[in-house]
Amino acid sequence: MGAGADDAAALKFGEQVLAIKPQDADTFLKEVDEELRKERVNQFVARYGWWIVAAIVLVLGAIGGFIWWQNRERAKAAEQGEQLLEALQSIESGNPGAASPKVAELAGSDVDAYRVSALFVRASTQAEAGQGQAAIATLRSIAENQDLAEPYRHAALVRQTALEFDRLQPQAVVRRLGPLARPGQPWFGSAGEMVGIAQLKMRRPDLAGPLFQRIGRDERVPPSIRTRAIQMAGSLGYDAMPEQNQGAAQGEGPPNAAAAREEAE
Repeated sequence: MGAGADDAAALKFGEQVLAIKPQDADTFLKEVDEELRKERVNQFVARYGWWIVAAIVLVLGAIGGFIWWQNRERAKAAEQGEQLLEALQSIESGNPGAASPKVAELAGSDVDAYRVSALFVRASTQAEAGQGQAAIATLRSIAENQDLAEPYRHAALVRQTALEFDRLQPQAVVRRLGPLARPGQPWFGSAGEMVGIAQLKMRRPDLAGPLFQRIGRDERVPPSIRTRAIQMAGSLGYDAMPEQNQGAAQGEGPPNAAAAREEAE
C-alpha cells in the first residue's frame, strides 16, 4: 500500500516536470539555437580569424595605395603642365634650345595630352628650323599611332599633309583628307581647302567650286580660311557669300559657271 502510493506520487511529479509550457519550450529552443550560433562563430573565428584580419589589412592597404597613386598622378600632371608652359614660353621668346630638354622629357610622358602636345611642339620647331622631313616624320608618328585618340591623329594628319602638300600627287591628297573635308568635321576648313586645291590640279573645278562654296558659308570655319574659300569659289563662278539664294546654296553655279570652269582648265 505504501509502495503503491510512492509510485503514484513519483509518476505525478514526473508528469509535472515533463509538462513544459509551449512558451517555455520556445525560449529553451531559442537559447539552444543562440548557443549553437555562438559556438559556430567561435569556431569560424578560431579557424579563419587571421585570414579575415589579413584580408581587411590588404583591402585597406589597396585603398590607401590607390589614393596615394591618384595624388601622385595629379601632382605629376601639374608638374608636366608647368613644363609644357615653360617650353612654349621659351619658344615664343625665340629660345627653342631651352625648350628642347623639356619637350624631350614630355614626349615620353604617359599622359597622352602632354605627350602629343610635346610632339606637336617638336614638329613645329623642326619645321621652323628648316627640318621639314623630321617634322613630317614626327607628325606621321602621331597620325599612325592607333592608340591615340582620333582628334590627335586627325590634327597630325592635316598638319603633315600641309607640310608635304607640294610633293604629293593631288589624288593622294584627296584620298588622305577626303574624309575630313566634309561639313561638320572639325578640320573641314583646313582639309577642305587642300582638297579643293588638289581638285583644281586634277582639272576638276566642278568639284572644287562647290567645296570652296561650302567652306565659305560655314561659320564654324576660321575666318581666314573662309575668306580664301569665298575668293576661290568666286573665281570659279560660285558665289559663296552668306546671303546666297536657295539654288546657289545647293551648290548650283551661276549662269557663267561653265565659262569659269573652262577658264580654270
